[in-house]
Amino acid sequence: MLTAICQVLARIPVGHVITYGDLAAMAGYPRAARRAGQALRQLPADTTLPWHRVINAQGRISVPEPAAGRQRERLEQEGVIAIGGRIDLARFRWQP
Repeated sequence: MLTAICQVLARIPVGHVITYGDLAAMAGYPRAARRAGQALRQLPADTTLPWHRVINAQGRISVPEPAAGRQRERLEQEGVIAIGGRIDLARFRWQP
């Protein structure tokens, strides 16, 4: 599963996000959002894959601090803005 997750993750363009459910479905594991999140936790700390572009289905960052701060910062650098702690999925969601 990790390999398929990484392949999808590598394709997410700058300035876009996907949900854990989207990631799982695109990797061939529909209805496995939690498993996708668990797979992301297996990535090494120095990964170059854009793990920060994955958010929850409500448009929120759901990783614990300090990773949440890094994720928020990276998304802002890419132009993805959160208003009230929520990212507008209609605007920023990647749908290939």
